[in-house]
Amino acid sequence: MNYWLMKSEPGECSIDDALAMPAATVAWTGVRNYQARNFMRDAMSVGDGVLFYHSSCAEPGIAGLAEVASPPYPDPTQFDAASKYYDASAKPESPRWMLVDVRAIRRTRLVPIAELRAQPELSEMAVLKRGNRLSITPVTAAQWAVIAARLLAP
Repeated sequence: MNYWLMKSEPGECSIDDALAMPAATVAWTGVRNYQARNFMRDAMSVGDGVLFYHSSCAEPGIAGLAEVASPPYPDPTQFDAASKYYDASAKPESPRWMLVDVRAIRRTRLVPIAELRAQPELSEMAVLKRGNRLSITPVTAAQWAVIAARLLAP
Protein backbone atom coordinates (compact mmCIF):
# COMPACT_ATOMS: atom_id res chain seq x y z
CA MET A 1 0.00 0.00 0.00
CA ASN A 2 1.15 3.51 -0.82
CA TYR A 3 0.20 6.79 0.78
CA TRP A 4 -0.36 10.19 -0.82
CA LEU A 5 -1.06 13.80 -0.01
CA MET A 6 -3.48 15.25 -2.54
CA LYS A 7 -4.15 18.98 -2.62
CA SER A 8 -7.49 20.47 -3.50
CA GLU A 9 -8.66 24.05 -3.30
CA PRO A 10 -11.73 24.04 -1.04
CA GLY A 11 -13.53 26.31 -3.53
CA GLU A 12 -13.08 23.60 -6.18
CA CYS A 13 -13.65 20.50 -4.03
CA SER A 14 -13.42 20.41 -0.23
CA ILE A 15 -13.46 17.32 1.95
CA ASP A 16 -17.09 18.16 2.74
CA ASP A 17 -17.89 18.35 -0.99
CA ALA A 18 -16.26 14.95 -1.52
CA LEU A 19 -18.17 13.42 1.41
CA ALA A 20 -21.43 14.74 -0.08
CA MET A 21 -20.82 13.10 -3.48
CA PRO A 22 -22.46 9.77 -4.33
CA ALA A 23 -20.40 7.06 -2.60
CA ALA A 24 -18.27 9.95 -1.23
CA THR A 25 -16.21 9.62 -4.42
CA VAL A 26 -14.84 12.37 -6.63
CA ALA A 27 -12.88 12.20 -9.90
CA TRP A 28 -9.55 13.99 -9.32
CA THR A 29 -9.72 16.10 -12.49
CA GLY A 30 -7.56 18.96 -13.65
CA VAL A 31 -4.07 17.75 -12.74
CA ARG A 32 -1.79 19.36 -15.31
CA ASN A 33 1.67 18.56 -13.99
CA TYR A 34 3.48 15.59 -15.51
CA GLN A 35 5.02 14.35 -12.25
CA ALA A 36 1.66 14.45 -10.44
CA ARG A 37 0.02 12.77 -13.45
CA ASN A 38 2.69 10.06 -13.37
CA PHE A 39 1.99 9.38 -9.69
CA MET A 40 -1.67 8.76 -10.56
CA ARG A 41 -0.94 6.83 -13.74
CA ASP A 42 2.02 4.72 -12.63
CA ALA A 43 2.13 4.48 -8.85
CA MET A 44 -1.35 4.71 -7.33
CA SER A 45 -3.42 1.64 -6.59
CA VAL A 46 -6.97 1.20 -5.42
CA GLY A 47 -6.98 1.33 -1.62
CA ASP A 48 -3.93 3.57 -1.25
CA GLY A 49 -4.30 6.04 1.62
CA VAL A 50 -4.81 9.73 0.89
CA LEU A 51 -4.36 12.79 3.08
CA PHE A 52 -6.94 15.22 1.70
CA TYR A 53 -5.20 18.59 1.87
CA HIS A 54 -6.90 21.97 1.46
CA SER A 55 -4.62 24.39 -0.41
CA SER A 56 -4.77 27.97 -1.68
CA CYS A 57 -7.01 29.01 1.19
CA ALA A 58 -6.78 31.05 4.39
CA GLU A 59 -5.37 28.12 6.37
CA PRO A 60 -3.92 25.29 4.27
CA GLY A 61 -3.66 21.87 5.83
CA ILE A 62 -4.87 18.30 6.06
CA ALA A 63 -8.67 18.35 6.25
CA GLY A 64 -9.55 14.68 5.87
CA LEU A 65 -8.70 11.11 5.06
CA ALA A 66 -9.51 9.40 1.78
CA GLU A 67 -8.44 6.51 -0.39
CA VAL A 68 -7.74 5.88 -4.05
CA ALA A 69 -10.97 4.37 -5.38
CA SER A 70 -10.23 3.55 -9.02
CA PRO A 71 -7.43 2.67 -11.38
CA PRO A 72 -6.21 5.58 -13.53
CA TYR A 73 -8.26 6.62 -16.55
CA PRO A 74 -8.24 9.57 -18.98
CA ASP A 75 -9.30 12.91 -17.51
CA PRO A 76 -12.32 13.94 -19.61
CA THR A 77 -11.71 17.65 -18.99
CA GLN A 78 -8.72 17.56 -21.36
CA PHE A 79 -11.12 16.99 -24.28
CA ASP A 80 -13.76 19.55 -23.25
CA ALA A 81 -13.15 22.90 -24.99
CA ALA A 82 -15.38 24.62 -22.41
CA SER A 83 -13.25 23.38 -19.49
CA LYS A 84 -10.47 25.45 -17.97
CA TYR A 85 -8.48 22.19 -18.09
CA TYR A 86 -8.90 21.75 -21.85
CA ASP A 87 -5.75 20.64 -23.68
CA ALA A 88 -6.01 21.06 -27.45
CA SER A 89 -3.12 18.66 -28.04
CA ALA A 90 -4.72 15.80 -26.09
CA LYS A 91 -6.61 13.30 -28.25
CA PRO A 92 -9.04 10.58 -27.10
CA GLU A 93 -6.91 7.96 -28.83
CA SER A 94 -3.79 9.22 -27.03
CA PRO A 95 -4.82 11.05 -23.84
CA ARG A 96 -2.20 13.17 -22.15
CA TRP A 97 -3.82 13.56 -18.71
CA MET A 98 -5.02 10.85 -16.34
CA LEU A 99 -6.96 10.84 -13.10
CA VAL A 100 -8.08 8.52 -10.35
CA ASP A 101 -11.26 8.58 -8.32
CA VAL A 102 -10.79 9.43 -4.65
CA ARG A 103 -13.21 8.24 -1.96
CA ALA A 104 -13.46 10.49 1.08
CA ILE A 105 -13.45 8.49 4.30
CA ARG A 106 -13.82 11.16 6.94
CA ARG A 107 -13.28 14.79 7.76
CA THR A 108 -10.58 15.43 10.35
CA ARG A 109 -9.72 18.47 12.35
CA LEU A 110 -7.65 20.80 10.20
CA VAL A 111 -3.95 20.05 10.63
CA PRO A 112 -2.23 23.23 9.42
CA ILE A 113 1.14 23.24 7.72
CA ALA A 114 2.74 24.83 10.81
CA GLU A 115 1.71 21.82 12.87
CA LEU A 116 3.17 19.46 10.28
CA ARG A 117 6.42 21.45 10.33
CA ALA A 118 6.56 21.17 14.13
CA GLN A 119 6.95 17.38 13.91
CA PRO A 120 10.66 16.50 13.41
CA GLU A 121 9.72 13.11 11.90
CA LEU A 122 7.89 14.90 9.10
CA SER A 123 10.76 17.20 8.09
CA GLU A 124 11.32 15.25 4.87
CA MET A 125 7.68 15.33 3.74
CA ALA A 126 7.48 16.62 0.19
CA VAL A 127 4.72 19.13 1.02
CA LEU A 128 7.08 20.77 3.55
CA LYS A 129 9.99 21.14 1.14
CA ARG A 130 10.82 24.64 0.03
CA GLY A 131 9.51 25.35 -3.47
CA ASN A 132 7.29 22.27 -3.65
CA ARG A 133 4.12 23.09 -5.56
CA LEU A 134 3.02 19.62 -6.65
CA SER A 135 -0.64 18.88 -6.08
CA ILE A 136 0.09 15.21 -5.40
CA THR A 137 3.05 13.98 -3.37
CA PRO A 138 4.00 10.62 -1.90
CA VAL A 139 3.87 10.13 1.87
CA THR A 140 6.00 7.42 3.48
CA ALA A 141 4.46 4.79 5.73
CA ALA A 142 6.38 6.29 8.66
CA GLN A 143 5.07 9.80 7.90
CA TRP A 144 1.53 8.44 7.57
CA ALA A 145 1.87 6.69 10.94
CA VAL A 146 3.05 9.89 12.67
CA ILE A 147 0.18 11.89 11.21
CA ALA A 148 -2.43 9.23 12.01
CA ALA A 149 -1.21 8.60 15.56
CA ARG A 150 -0.27 12.08 16.71
CA LEU A 151 -2.15 14.57 14.62
CA LEU A 152 -5.37 12.86 13.56
CA ALA A 153 -6.06 10.63 16.55
CA PRO A 154 -9.56 11.23 17.93
